Amino acid sequence: MQAEFVIVGAGSAGCAMAYRLAEAGRRVIVIEHGGSDAGPFIQMPAALSYPMNMKTYDWGYKSEPEPHLGGRRLACPRGKVIGGSSSINGMVYVRGHAMDFDHWEASGAQGWSYADVLPYFKRMESWHDNGHGGDPAWRGTDGPLHVSRGPRKNPLFEAFVRAGEQAGYQVTDDYNGEKQEGFGPMEQTVWGGRRWSAANAYLRPAQKTGNVQVIRALAQRVVIEDGRATGVEVLRRGRREVIGAEREVVLAASSLNSPKLLMLSGIGPAAHLAEHGIEVVADRPGVGQNLQDHLELYIQMASSQPITLYKHWNLVSKGLIGAQWLFTKTGMGASNQFESAAFVRSRAGVPYPDIQYHFLPIAVRYDGQAAAEGHGFQAHTGPMRSKSRGSVSLRSADPAAEPVIRFNYMSHPEDWEDFRTCIRLTREIFAQDAFKPYVKHEIQPGEALQSDAELDGFIREHAESAYHPCGTCRMGRADDPKAVVDPEARVIGVEGLRVADSSVFPRITNGNLNAPSIMVGEKVSDHLLGRDPLARANDAPWLHPDWETMQR
Repeated sequence: MQAEFVIVGAGSAGCAMAYRLAEAGRRVIVIEHGGSDAGPFIQMPAALSYPMNMKTYDWGYKSEPEPHLGGRRLACPRGKVIGGSSSINGMVYVRGHAMDFDHWEASGAQGWSYADVLPYFKRMESWHDNGHGGDPAWRGTDGPLHVSRGPRKNPLFEAFVRAGEQAGYQVTDDYNGEKQEGFGPMEQTVWGGRRWSAANAYLRPAQKTGNVQVIRALAQRVVIEDGRATGVEVLRRGRREVIGAEREVVLAASSLNSPKLLMLSGIGPAAHLAEHGIEVVADRPGVGQNLQDHLELYIQMASSQPITLYKHWNLVSKGLIGAQWLFTKTGMGASNQFESAAFVRSRAGVPYPDIQYHFLPIAVRYDGQAAAEGHGFQAHTGPMRSKSRGSVSLRSADPAAEPVIRFNYMSHPEDWEDFRTCIRLTREIFAQDAFKPYVKHEIQPGEALQSDAELDGFIREHAESAYHPCGTCRMGRADDPKAVVDPEARVIGVEGLRVADSSVFPRITNGNLNAPSIMVGEKVSDHLLGRDPLARANDAPWLHPDWETMQR
């Protein structure tokens, strides 16, 4: 069994590449270990807390005990299903800040500045602003990925934006447009009342061309002959097979599984590979290093009015919401309920926003556990550019063994200062007049916790991953010993092999990672096809020398 291109992983980037390759008439095989994404737990937006907590759809990874978080092991969900993590995530759509991508280019990822990647963001989008404003000149309108906004009917969504304005922050009509900074509506990959995953947007249309075949199997290693990738060895129905690649193999298996597969294939730190008896094909010390993530806290307030989603937090209401969605794809079930957001700077002198907010009109955890207080609401907040770095390594040479994941969260002193700032700024926002009709008291951290030491204790006990791991196969110059792939996503030292997913990010972007991961798939597909990249957006406002001043 073989094709021109073999892609490992039917996730955000993998589906995008399969679509563009099939569109160009190329034959593609996509290898995916997970099963079908059909069913309401994935397709109903409001059910988002279910799939990421189900072994059927999630790899179930956890970090090693985190020494700076009291030895806690933090959950790290990754999609094990058609659509990958785009089928189990929160459906929040954030491109990232223009300066994120300019930093990529400055770090050696030539051709990945925002002027270079903006055309790919526009190519992938079908943007629906729902009458909320925003400039269509910055947005795509005919791409495969539908991006919409929730109805924002609950008054708490508008209260959050108004409170931010009252606290002295900016308001933005479109954080994915000209100005990310400010408070405003949040965008979601939801269309027609359904989760619009990479599978719905890209993979199913690609399969309809007849050029794409999806194989359910567990990838064991990349087959490399005379320095060139020629296929992928898989375990399928209990038997080992090799799926041949006539042209190239592309790993799009996530920032945890892509470096694992490289190391199982003999590409990685030579000493580490030798520990596990793996023959070294290419000594690349950067494989598995540079692991980054976003941590966040839930700042929760009890509500003085019974207007939150807690009134639906019972079996009868959930059943009615589910039935309405099942038959009409409308109602509460048709939104992820993240409908207001903000990006702000933590202090003067910060060049661009470094704190993100998701607002939710209920006090609840990602595992579905609601606060015992009853009616409440919360802001998810955390710093965007932590200097802490972790790693992914092999537990053994057995492909079935889980990787060793060490995020090393909160290992940099600035992380603690940044998180304390997040808590204190959020308290200021909730203390504004816009929230006076709704705030009863603070649930957590709780008004009694005020000192640095008290807040640090809360952070240590309650900080959770925002599920944005990236950076473990960093893109950079071919002569950079820490880089794993070059600016065309080619694995340095091996022919016919690329990596294209969030693992190639040199540094984590501002916000959720699904959008930039899909963008990577879009752009790498042009490299695979030997096409010139899309024309740069050379007239963009952020290229103006006074752009930073204009944004303040």
